[in-house]
Amino acid sequence: MPTGLRRHLGQLVVVGFADVALPVELRAIAREFDLGGVILFARNVEAPLQVAEIAYDVKQLTSIPPWVSVDQEGGRVQRLRAPFTEWPPLETLGRRGDADLTERFGRALARELRSVGITLDYAPVLDVQSNAANPVIGDRSLSEDPGEVARLGSVLIRAFEAEGLAACGKHFPGHGDTSLDSHLELPVVEHEPGRLQEVELRPFRAAIETGVAALMTAHVRYPALDESAPATLSRALIAGLLRQELGYDGLVVTDDMAMGAIAKHQAAAPAAVEAVGAGCDLVLLCEPNPAAQVEVIEGLIRAVEDGTLPERRVEEALGRQRRARERFLRGDEGWRPPPATRLDEVIGCAEHEEIAHAMRESL
Repeated sequence: MPTGLRRHLGQLVVVGFADVALPVELRAIAREFDLGGVILFARNVEAPLQVAEIAYDVKQLTSIPPWVSVDQEGGRVQRLRAPFTEWPPLETLGRRGDADLTERFGRALARELRSVGITLDYAPVLDVQSNAANPVIGDRSLSEDPGEVARLGSVLIRAFEAEGLAACGKHFPGHGDTSLDSHLELPVVEHEPGRLQEVELRPFRAAIETGVAALMTAHVRYPALDESAPATLSRALIAGLLRQELGYDGLVVTDDMAMGAIAKHQAAAPAAVEAVGAGCDLVLLCEPNPAAQVEVIEGLIRAVEDGTLPERRVEEALGRQRRARERFLRGDEGWRPPPATRLDEVIGCAEHEEIAHAMRESL
């Protein structure tokens, strides 16, 4: 294997960490491999300027710009809390059905994230809330109506990306009609292909037409499409349905590989090899476990060396990452944390609080 390719395999992973500054272990990994990026959680956040300083440090880790990413949906899934604007759940936008309010929200959320150097948001949720007993989606979904999820989801994607924030719609091909939480167990959706096309896939088709930067896979099994593998590990769903049938050529990101739907069935390293082989371009490793993160990267290296993972598939993933970075990270060259006074003008500002208030009025 070429030395450069070995180093570049680190670009296939996005990692979590435990501290409010970059730990030495993560810096050590980045000296050996070109990491794809980091994902921030509430455990990493103390204040806006401190988040910006983390983002700056991440951007200095490797010569190839890494992603600084986060789950910032609104509602119960937002890692950046006050003084950042605390947004109501996306369900409030679906109740209003107001595209203008949806766009204003999307732009405001994106401005706050971009102000502290975050470049990729694992949002919006494109799942259709078609199961009232769903334990994990619920008010994270825009609507029970697939047409509304498609319409407003596309508005959000355009709003995020107009502000320079890469959007990652989730969870392909749909997590809305599950009765299990994939953080704990492997859900199964038994619908036939016709129903999946009409309901679950409709928002994702719209997102693809909108030009969404990235899509996240669901750790959910769909027997009508693949009898054995969950979407994250399924060539039929990623290389087949998403790439060939739907024509998507953007980034495909896994959900966290430590979630029970995957981790209860196999270790992260072989699962990551399967995911990349199926067509995923970025593997999320959210647990702050440097040894496990290195094990996954080394597992990818071994898989390329023994032919389990074709070099062609790796080069394809790296090529998609290059195009996405060119689109969203080119302007980040030379970025530095802004003064705290400038952050105060954006984060939690009156305009953004007014938008959040308008959203809450639908509750």
